[in-house]
Amino acid sequence: MCFRPYWLQFIVLSIGVFVFYIGYGYMQELIFQLDEMKTLGWYLTLFQFVLYTAYSFLVKKLSGEGCRKIPLKTYAQIAFYTVVTMGFSNASVGYLNYPTQVIFKCCKLVPVLIGGILIQGKRYNLMDFAAAALMSLGLGVFTLADSQVAPNFNPYGYVMISIALLADAVIGNVQEKAMKHYDATNTEMVLYSYSLGCFYVFLLTLFKGEFFVGFNFFLQHPLRTYGYIAVFSTLGFAGVNVVLSLLRTSGALLTVTVTTIRKTITIALSFIFFQKPFTSKYLLGGSLIFLAIYINVYNKNRSKFDNMLPKLLKTLIHRKKKLFKEEII
Repeated sequence: MCFRPYWLQFIVLSIGVFVFYIGYGYMQELIFQLDEMKTLGWYLTLFQFVLYTAYSFLVKKLSGEGCRKIPLKTYAQIAFYTVVTMGFSNASVGYLNYPTQVIFKCCKLVPVLIGGILIQGKRYNLMDFAAAALMSLGLGVFTLADSQVAPNFNPYGYVMISIALLADAVIGNVQEKAMKHYDATNTEMVLYSYSLGCFYVFLLTLFKGEFFVGFNFFLQHPLRTYGYIAVFSTLGFAGVNVVLSLLRTSGALLTVTVTTIRKTITIALSFIFFQKPFTSKYLLGGSLIFLAIYINVYNKNRSKFDNMLPKLLKTLIHRKKKLFKEEII
């Protein structure tokens, strides 16, 4: 997708992020309004993986990409972590306040930092650790608020979303390492990760006895299960690709700004559309976490920030002088 001028491309992609991901969040919470879905998160994940596989296969064919570059052995490992990340994330919605789940997913920096040190031997500076500490504090405040006011507070949900975050940290580092080493595309990564993941999730649902329970329940409510999951998965797949396009064309700073605003709106709409208690501690915890996100982004793009601010100030001063001259004339 190539729009001219640049600002139009940015607006179109930003609108795409809002539409797809806000819709994705709404559909995910809507699906779990069915009480029986609380224990069928993995069955939902199975069909999400099937649809992601189908979509990525179609994209790969249409783009005319060549053969696989990353070994299947590596993909088998990546697929496992993808299953753990998405499976536990979906399953946690049945036990967590949805805004809490969104906030937890914002805190990937903490396990990513740990994973980067252990897996890739990366070194981080003081600002990285400060952002991680601030993020942990915000998460603690948000969790405390949840335990005090949420009627369905269940520690089991926190365990599941924490496992999902840890796996997400590992998968991010493993994917980055593999894609750099083999020069593979995002489409290839998605296709093989999710196609192998389908096999893992299918075996897991059979082992847990969830497959046949889910199959029978979904047949009884096809529109509110298969129909909703189809919309949910389509929005999710489209959202991932739009974010990647925005990142490629606009850079990390603007992308994080757009996605952070999107998450804020998602949380606000969750309180509006799905009745749940609210406390100011949610606002405090969320603010600390979003501040930590921007500290982390600034730290990664410090040179760009430092070059951008003087230029911005110079432009503002120039415009102010121009307006002043026009007023005199």
